[in-house]
Amino acid sequence: MGWFSVQFKGGDVTVAMQVTSTGPQTIQKGQGEKVTLGCTFTPGSLDTGELDIEWSNVRPDMTQKDELILSYTGGQKYVHGSPSLMKRLDFLTGDPSMGDASITVSDLQVLDTGTYQCKVKKAPGVDMRKVTLVVMVPPSVPKCWVEGSEEIGGSVSLHCKSSQGSTPMTYTWRRESGGAIPATALQNAQTGELLISNHSASYMGNYLCQVNNAVGREQCKYTLRAVQPTNKTGVIVGAVIGALLLLLLLLFLIWLLICLCHKRRYEKEAANEIREDAPAPESRPGSRSSSFRSVLGYRSHGGMTYNSVRNPQLWTGSERSSIYTERSKPVPPSNKAAPALKYDSRYGYPV
Repeated sequence: MGWFSVQFKGGDVTVAMQVTSTGPQTIQKGQGEKVTLGCTFTPGSLDTGELDIEWSNVRPDMTQKDELILSYTGGQKYVHGSPSLMKRLDFLTGDPSMGDASITVSDLQVLDTGTYQCKVKKAPGVDMRKVTLVVMVPPSVPKCWVEGSEEIGGSVSLHCKSSQGSTPMTYTWRRESGGAIPATALQNAQTGELLISNHSASYMGNYLCQVNNAVGREQCKYTLRAVQPTNKTGVIVGAVIGALLLLLLLLFLIWLLICLCHKRRYEKEAANEIREDAPAPESRPGSRSSSFRSVLGYRSHGGMTYNSVRNPQLWTGSERSSIYTERSKPVPPSNKAAPALKYDSRYGYPV
C-alpha cells in the first residue's frame, strides 16, 4: 500500500506520490524466460523535490539489510547489484522520470527468485511496491516405460518420469486412441504410475503421459500390447530337463577326472617297475679285459700272461685231467657249424 497525503485547499484535493502499477503480487516464470516487474507512478501536485527511484532485493530475514540493486537519482542511473544480475536487469524505459520505473530481467535463473521492492520518492511524497518473483525449472521430456510382462490376465504398470523440473509436478495418463482409460486402472498423479490389475486386449493401444508444473509441460508416449501368457508347465518341464542334463554333465566330468587320476597313477607305478628291472651297471674295463682273456685261453703265470691253449705245459694237473677226459669222450658228429662269436657292447666281450 502506498503512502500518500491529502491536503484540502478551497475544496480541492491534492494527492501525493502514488505507485499505480497493478497485477499479481507473486509472479512465476520459467528458467531462461524474461519478466517485467512493473512500477509506474504518479507524483502529487505538491511533490516538487528531486526524483529518487530505488529497486532493492528484500531479505527474508528482517534483521538483515535489504540489497540495493538499481537506482535513479539526479537524472542518472546507478547499478549496485552483482555483475551476473546487472547484465540482465535494466529499466524498461530509457527515462524512468517519465512515470515508469518498471524493470526487466532476462534469461531468468533459479537464483533470481526473491522479493523485489520499488521505492519512488519525490519530496515530500514517497510510495513503494513489492512483488515476489519465483523462477522455476520447466519439466524435462519424460521417459515412459512399462513394468510387467504385458500378459493377458496379469498386472501391468505404466510409468512416466521427468528427470528435471521444479516441484510440484503433476502426471496425467490418457489414451491416444481406443477411448478413455477404464475406471479400474489406477493413476498416481505424483509418481506418474498407471496400474492395470487385470490386463486384457481391451487395454491395448497408445498411451500419452503429460507432466506439467506452473511454468511448462512435456509428454511421452508408450504403446501397450497384450500377449498370451506363456505355458508355465512347459517352462517347468524344460527347467527340470535342463537341470538333469547339467547334473549328468557334472557326473561325467567327475568320472573323467577320476579316470585321468587312475591313469597317471598306473603310469607312475609302471615307470617305477621298469626302473627296478633295469640291468646292473656295466663292469669296469679291467674286469671286461680279464673275462675276455679267459674266454680266449689266456692265463697269468709268474707275472706274465700266457695262452694256455698254445702252452699246455702251463696247465695245472686238474686242467690237464679235465681236458684229457673231454678229449677221450667221443664227439658226436654234427653237421652244424659252430656259431661265430659277436662282440656285445653290453657285456664288453664276444658272445
